[in-house]
Formats: sequence, C-alpha cells, structure tokens
Amino acid sequence: MDRYGIATAGNFIVDRVKIIDHWPAQDTLSRILSEQRGTGGGAYNSLCDLRNLGVELPLSAIGCLGPDADGDWIRADLTVRGVNLDRLRVCPEAATSYTDVMTVQADGRRTFFHHLGASVALGPADFADPPPARVLHLAYLLLLPGLDQRDRQFGSVGARVLAGLRAAGLLTVLDIVSEDSPRVAGIVGPALAHTDCLVINELEAGVLTGLTVRQPDGAADPQQLRAAAAKLLEAGVKQMVAIHLPEGGYARRADGAERFQPSLNLPPGYIQGAAGAGDAFAAGILYGLHESWELGPMLELAVATAAACLRHPTCAAGVGPLAETLGLIETYGLRSWPALPD
Repeated sequence: MDRYGIATAGNFIVDRVKIIDHWPAQDTLSRILSEQRGTGGGAYNSLCDLRNLGVELPLSAIGCLGPDADGDWIRADLTVRGVNLDRLRVCPEAATSYTDVMTVQADGRRTFFHHLGASVALGPADFADPPPARVLHLAYLLLLPGLDQRDRQFGSVGARVLAGLRAAGLLTVLDIVSEDSPRVAGIVGPALAHTDCLVINELEAGVLTGLTVRQPDGAADPQQLRAAAAKLLEAGVKQMVAIHLPEGGYARRADGAERFQPSLNLPPGYIQGAAGAGDAFAAGILYGLHESWELGPMLELAVATAAACLRHPTCAAGVGPLAETLGLIETYGLRSWPALPD
C-alpha cells in the first residue's frame, strides 16, 4: 500500500477553559474571569493544529464520542476541517469526554479536571481496519482504559495495537499523559518496542527513565535529557525520541543524530494559556516525520507551533498558517541555551 496522510487516535475531548484570577486554597474562592469551549486531547488537538498550519494531507480520526451535544460539536468541527471521520464512532452508552481547564490569568498555568466518558470505549477493535495513512499518532496512553489493560502476549493492549499498526506498515507515534505512579511502567514500557517515535515532555521522560532531567535550581539539564532519550531508545523506541519542555525541544534518533532547539523568546503578556502546547509541538513533529524532514527543520516547526498555541487560552485556536507560524521565530528570536556537551 502506498500510504499517505496522518491519522490520530485516542482522546477526543471538549475543553471548557476557564480563566481564573488565581489558584485558590482548599475551601476558598477564585473568580472565573472568562470561559471558552475548545478542543481537547492529543488526538483532537494535533489534527486541528495540522489543519490550522494549512497542511493539505489527508487527515483521519480514530476515537469514541458520546451521542450528545459535545460529540456533535466535535464531529461538526472536524467535518469543517476536512478530517475523515469513518473511524470516529459514537458510543450510545457514554458521554463525550470533557475537561474543565482552570487557567490562572497571570501566568497561564493550568489545572485539569477530566471526565473520561466515551474514551473508555476505545479498544483493539477500533484498529482492526488500519487507516491508509503513513503516520499514526496515538495520544494518550495512561488515559485510555481500553488500551491501558494488561495483555498476556504484548504486556499491554496498547502495545498490541501499536504492534498491529506497525505490521500494517504505519509509522507509529506515541504520546502519554503526565502521571507518576507504579502503573506507568506496565502500560508504557511494553508499548515502547512498537513505537517508531515517542513524543513526551521532560517530566514524563523523567518518570519513564528514573532520571532527573532538571537541576536543583530548576534549570533543565541537557546531559540528562540526552541520557533519557538514549535510555528510551535502548528500551525499544525504534527511530526517535522527542522531548519538549519550556526551554525548547530535544530530539535524538536511533542513529545517534541529535538536536536541541531553543524555544522562542516570548515577551511578557504573550502567553494566554499553556494548554495544548505539547500537542502543538507534536503536530510539528508529525508533519516533519510524514515529510521526512531532518531534525533541524522539524524541531523549528515544533517549537514555533507550540509558541503559536500559547497565544490563545484554548488548545489549538492560536495556531496559524505554516509561514506565519515559522515567522514567529524571526519576530521574537530564540531563548539562549548552552551548547550540548560532546
């Protein structure tokens, strides 16, 4: 099969983004200053980011929605974006997944209150007929109970699904939700051997490897980032590990090639919300992988797309056309970052 296009699978969520004046202590009050409905979940956000960039590749969605107004809103939104919905099914017994996103106005920091809803129903049967895409992005393990279960042969159901997708000829890209618990190793560990590219943040890299990727003063440690990526490749990731963090993005390929790309030097007041920035970074990686870009251009697009995302409180509405997004690098410049040691 001559595969072409990008499919995303996993969490399709409606975010109810509430801008609050401060994060309250228990039993105290915070004021909601504004509220918007937006996209949520790595699978949904990445599709929207790709279309907002102007990517004209075939895009398709794999997931589960409820028979409700939120599900109708997601389907209508993706239809307008020209996304194939043949594998985005409605589950009569569940509500569409949603998240209340509490975003502090002053710094964009956010806290999530999530209802799993129909995402629970996503399982191996939804991948029995793989899409004709070249790249498949699965997001997020640890938030998909149907894939997070144990499997006797593969270790986890998610690992079984990824193995089947690779056998069908797809390039698999995996993202996970941030969680530090004993179950992470049993769910994510087996999946690494069937993952071509792993896209995670620095905290998730630390949880998966046991390494401390930030120094005591809070600064990111480039040597530990490098060590974490190398350890994840040794654990089974086939082609590349990409780690995003506020300072930028670091990627390492199985052949030893590596690059750290500093993030943009954004001015005070630019950031309106941090939700979705990691998914925007992933969208840049997905497009670069599909087009077989080198690490440099791929990471430049990834950090620029993340920066564009930050200028809006919702997860994807801040991302604009490709040329304008890349132009943000020239407009704002890059943060300083020490050279990677030899």
